[in-house]
Amino acid sequence: MTESAWILNQPRSEARYLSTELGIPLEIAQILTNRGVSTLEVAQKFLFGSLKDLHDPYLMKGMREAVERIREAIAKREKIIIFGDYDVDGILSVVILIKALESLGADADYFIPDRLKKGYGIKDEYVEIVLEREAHLVISVDCGIKATQFAKRAREKGIDIIITDHHQPGSRLPEARAILNPVLGDSGYPDKRLAGIGVVFKLLQALFEIEGKPSSLLPYLKLVSIGTIADIADLRGENRLFVKFGLKGLENVSNTGLQSLMEVCGLSGKRVTVGDVGFRIGPRINAAGRMGMTDLAVQLFFADSVPEADELVHHLDKLNSERQKTEERIHKQALGRIKARSLEKRYKFLILGCEEWHRGVIGVVTSRLKDFYHRPVILFSYKDGKAYGSGRSVSEIPLIDSLEECKDFFLSYGGHTHAAGCVLALEDMAAFKEAINAFASSRIDDEHLRRKIYIDAIIDFTDINLSLIENYSLLSPFGAGNPKPVFSTQNAVVVGEPHKIQGKHSRFLVRQNGKIFKALGWGRDDWAENLQKGDRIDMVYSLQFSEYLGEEEISLSLEDIKR
Repeated sequence: MTESAWILNQPRSEARYLSTELGIPLEIAQILTNRGVSTLEVAQKFLFGSLKDLHDPYLMKGMREAVERIREAIAKREKIIIFGDYDVDGILSVVILIKALESLGADADYFIPDRLKKGYGIKDEYVEIVLEREAHLVISVDCGIKATQFAKRAREKGIDIIITDHHQPGSRLPEARAILNPVLGDSGYPDKRLAGIGVVFKLLQALFEIEGKPSSLLPYLKLVSIGTIADIADLRGENRLFVKFGLKGLENVSNTGLQSLMEVCGLSGKRVTVGDVGFRIGPRINAAGRMGMTDLAVQLFFADSVPEADELVHHLDKLNSERQKTEERIHKQALGRIKARSLEKRYKFLILGCEEWHRGVIGVVTSRLKDFYHRPVILFSYKDGKAYGSGRSVSEIPLIDSLEECKDFFLSYGGHTHAAGCVLALEDMAAFKEAINAFASSRIDDEHLRRKIYIDAIIDFTDINLSLIENYSLLSPFGAGNPKPVFSTQNAVVVGEPHKIQGKHSRFLVRQNGKIFKALGWGRDDWAENLQKGDRIDMVYSLQFSEYLGEEEISLSLEDIKR
């Protein structure tokens, strides 16, 4: 792991004003200003926002046309087919749109391509599927913004297309009846951060309002929150509201399939966090798509009985276990190659591939390597003369820009700023590696590759009091765009002998100003080996809350330490 630079976010003048006006601790107000929340109005919405603060869905270009065409299809009993992606965002977008359309009387069906056989995106050949199912309207979810050939062929066959997506477009847009995508320059929508399922929810909001059923929207927020978190969408603006109220709804679910899923995750009837979704719920849904069995995940949310739901969840749980084993094997192999050839010292862009690597799993491994080496990484799976890549990058380096520079190599590519995929001919891999690393050498300096920990406030243990803890919860949910607050405490003393947990983590007690907390170093077993009782350390950490013997316990989740 690269050495970390500790960077203290300097206190802003607005923090004291917000602290006084809102009656919150200065540290909490300082965290708000660090997140760009500096006015009283914005701070009140951030801390106390409600669903009444959602934007008018008709601000999004194409919304009126989409609603009118869907209502026409329902009135004429035309079959509607939904095309979705195979990740959590895409799967749950399909689920909520089908459920909503059927509740309004529509005849709806869906199609999600097998990621291992067909890859990402809506291909022009899929027009035949629409014709076979005798559908007159296609609605894409979490995909479609680059489906120009599909849209052209569909139009020639008299099929209307509505595209809902949140990915960046290509050089030209598909010829569709309506396109809903907040990232488009002329979309007119004030919030560009929506996940695919967030765009679908805005469509439902418009449909339900015109049908006089706005209250029917609330149950959908449960799945919207899961899809938004799993897609690592920015948890500010509307996403924050989706997740905040969706997580609350997950404490009491009625859908049979979701109930079974919550039970196997050990979350039934409990307060659900972003972490629970990211590490328990999301991976089990995602496993279906990653392992080429997406339909299992969709079917779960339409299960008619508890036995059926339990069987599907058991299957998903098994797939997730297989995914984890496959992931560990690939991670070990990739890490071994990097270390053996000192690739992290030679290249600013890490690129590796193998014909044995599972295409559906490499994205997870890519993310882990990106975090460890703090640099962009693309892993490839080779098959039938093609290289299928999944890439991730750190916040300082936009991955999609790097791919744009090398677009002539690709058969296809696309994605987000820091997460993208691409396909190229295997014979072009050597030239591609050379080209993208040449680009990286000219644009990426060593400071970009240094891991940075941004500290929200320097505090003493005595500052971790009841007032801070009560107001801390107002800042949640935490995630992308609104990370957990990071504090630094200096000159703490290690109390007792540090020890390892599960062979890869560290745990020890620390004391400062008379107060003692348990400190946890996730993935840092070396701290347990190198620290001793009586050592004095400076720490950077976030607060971790858990329940122990019926009472809430606070511990420190360590980001880094210095002696």
